[in-house]
Amino acid sequence: MIGFRISLINLLRLYLILSEAHGGSCLDAVWQPPRPNISHLRAISDKQSLLVSWLVNHSGLVGDFYEIQIGRTENHTIIYNRNVSIFSADSDEYIWTWTSDLPLECVDHSVRIRHFYNQSVPSPWSNWITNYKTQAKDKTKIFPFQRVLREGTSAMFCCVPPSGVDITSMTFNNSNYPLISIGARVKAIAVDNLTIPKGILKVYSLRCTDTTGESHPVWNYVSFPPQKPRNLSCVTSDMTNVTCTWDSGRQRHKHDRNKQTHTLYIENQAPIKCKPSSCTFQAISQLEEYNINVVVKDQLGEETESYSFNISDRVFPVVEWERVSPGVTDTTLSLIVQGNLTQLNLLCQVTTDPDSSTELSCHSVSGLCKVKLDHLLPNTRYSTRVRCSANGRLWGKWTEPMSFTTYLLVTLDVWRRIKQLSDPNSRQLTLLWTPHVPGSAATVNIQGYIVQWLQEGQNWTEWKESRQTEAEVSIGPGQYNFTVQAVVQMGSTPPAHITIPQRDDGEILPVEKRLSSSKAAGFNLSWEEQDTATCGYTVEWCVLGNAENCTLRWMKVPQGNNTLFLPARNFKAGCGYTFKIYGCIANEHRLLEIQTGYSQELNAVPSPSLIEPVQSTSSSVTLEWRYNEDDPAHPAFITGYLVTVQEVGSDTLPGHATNLFNVSVEHPRRKSVTIEDLQQNQEYTFSVSALTKEGPGQPASITIRTRSNYSPHLVKILTPIFLLLGCTILLWPQRKILTSWLKDIFVYPAGMNINIPELDSFLQETIEKMQSQKVEECSSCNIEILNNRPPLNETTARSDPEPRNTVPSPGSQSSPSTLPLSCVLLHTDYCPQSVTVLWGRPALQQTACITNKTYFQTMDMGDWSEAQVMLNETSAPSESLQESCSVIYGYISNDTL
Repeated sequence: MIGFRISLINLLRLYLILSEAHGGSCLDAVWQPPRPNISHLRAISDKQSLLVSWLVNHSGLVGDFYEIQIGRTENHTIIYNRNVSIFSADSDEYIWTWTSDLPLECVDHSVRIRHFYNQSVPSPWSNWITNYKTQAKDKTKIFPFQRVLREGTSAMFCCVPPSGVDITSMTFNNSNYPLISIGARVKAIAVDNLTIPKGILKVYSLRCTDTTGESHPVWNYVSFPPQKPRNLSCVTSDMTNVTCTWDSGRQRHKHDRNKQTHTLYIENQAPIKCKPSSCTFQAISQLEEYNINVVVKDQLGEETESYSFNISDRVFPVVEWERVSPGVTDTTLSLIVQGNLTQLNLLCQVTTDPDSSTELSCHSVSGLCKVKLDHLLPNTRYSTRVRCSANGRLWGKWTEPMSFTTYLLVTLDVWRRIKQLSDPNSRQLTLLWTPHVPGSAATVNIQGYIVQWLQEGQNWTEWKESRQTEAEVSIGPGQYNFTVQAVVQMGSTPPAHITIPQRDDGEILPVEKRLSSSKAAGFNLSWEEQDTATCGYTVEWCVLGNAENCTLRWMKVPQGNNTLFLPARNFKAGCGYTFKIYGCIANEHRLLEIQTGYSQELNAVPSPSLIEPVQSTSSSVTLEWRYNEDDPAHPAFITGYLVTVQEVGSDTLPGHATNLFNVSVEHPRRKSVTIEDLQQNQEYTFSVSALTKEGPGQPASITIRTRSNYSPHLVKILTPIFLLLGCTILLWPQRKILTSWLKDIFVYPAGMNINIPELDSFLQETIEKMQSQKVEECSSCNIEILNNRPPLNETTARSDPEPRNTVPSPGSQSSPSTLPLSCVLLHTDYCPQSVTVLWGRPALQQTACITNKTYFQTMDMGDWSEAQVMLNETSAPSESLQESCSVIYGYISNDTL
């Protein structure tokens, strides 16, 4: 339907535009939306607000808006203009509120509106609706007056004079402000950032002076708006009345004129007037869940806080003392619980000073609750307080402290020391006891003690004076029951019992444990809890530590507790203590654990005793020492040893050492160490000290020189010998193969015929050429020429061209065996190096080698002639020289020869 209307209106507008374009003239009347009418205008003077209301046209479209204008004075001077969108398509009254910075009583304020159809077509303006100012008849009026203004805001004040009178000045709190003209003769001033006056009366004066000379003052107040209640909570003490409390926030001055009202609203109930921070109302029968609202309201606004709760969860019990009935070690407290709380589970918390606090259930039928305090000390004054809770949710207030004193009682703490005598059927028992008088011991006069025991069917009794606290008794191997009873002026105290178990020959002592020490804390003892220890534990130690025949101290630990703290002030630093922990099993004490420790360990332990002579090598020294690490006189546990090594240098002063380094021995029962990686023939100083948790103790020192090491020299000598011997052993099985192989290398093949004179002349020419040639790198297979001469008469041998002997030609079938014993042919396939084979006496040799084929011409194999072997011999033939021979073979170019 709305879409159809929009389409119809758009067609109508299009028709009007086209008619104007074709007709050549505009229409005298253009369609406009209807004029809106303001149905109501109301002024709220104390808030300086105007409430404007009008009817929204049902035919209006969603999204249309209205333009609103506010005019002042009779001339309707526009001071405010705003567009207001209307999103509702229903025909209903719309209310719009505007707040003025100037009091509405000062001048006329008029309002008019118009409607914009489809956000573009405006309607005609409505008529002006005016809220008229206040008329002054005979004297000037000032606005505002006696009004509460908001702290921190700005305010305008005006003076409205009667007809024919003008305003000359205005003062605020005795200060002049510049005048602002508003309308006919109306003047105003503006004051910024209003603050609450610091005087007793929280008011500001406003004064106007007119042309008549009269001054008219008025009063205004400055305050702050209400604050939202915080921490709202409700409780009940009797399930009948409910009290709600909250934090009201900033406190108001008692002379503040901005009075607040606090109202509590309960669902479906009448409002309840409240105090500024609390409110009490009666609980509604059969109602468990409550939803409440607390509204705080004053002249500057209002604030609301909501809260929901279940009344059963908000019970806050209130208890009062009835009486206290003390005993020796317990006390009964009688309490009165207010209200009908018998159907709830009451739990009361009781504190005693000195002692601790405990929680006890209260079984109340008629509002009277009784709780009992146990484990109190006799003859001790206590102060106690009680508070209770319903179902353990909210705790009520503490009662006023109540004091009482327990009755007097003297108790004895009994212990024993058992020593086995040489006779297996005899034991020495030392019975010890300590009287405990809680409270003031000066009021108790102990006259003596009665010691009783049963031995071999007979009862024995022994009297001890009041100053004696032990008794020596010889007993057998069986079980004994002892009682000790203190005698006071009022009679005898309850006896203390102790059972001595029978001797156990198969008893195995527990392994001793070590306790970690602390410098200030003392001893924290703990042991494995025994289910069979039905009567607790006893911890025993000596006052003077581990010394023999010392005074025993002991402490009882109740069942279920396996820890004990002993403060350090009761022990001596550097003194070892042994604690024996006994378990009480059926009134018999059995040893469970042995623990040793120090309240504070010291490092002043004596030095060890070094054992001499000391074993040493060229690179190590082995130290051994003696030390009793379990000596009870030690001021600390021995955790190991520290060995300090110092190298004594030749350039240091006597008795001084350098190059310090340490070696640690981590086990206290290991009393030897080997220091390695030392230098040979070097003097060292070794110091050994016992280690504790606090550091090393006194050292024991010794100076030792290491031995010299000859092993490297011996290795250098024996290494080649062993290598040669090893090679010989490895090659010995292959000796025949090696001999044949050497012969193949150093013997010429049979049938070689070398012309010695030609070869000699060839060599001479070749040497001369070589001297004039530049040495170059060989590029192919080497050719070696060996020239061997005896050391003596070398010139003579060279000048003698006559051969002494001729070797058969290569073509002959002669073998090397036909040659003299001093000459052996070499094979032609030997190329790597020049070889000279000599038999007989050694002689000096000269060998010339030419290994570059570039010095010779290349020719075919057919052009090569046989080489001859030249035998050089000395001018003085002798048998020894004849046996020395050099054999050289090769191929020489014919052109060269």
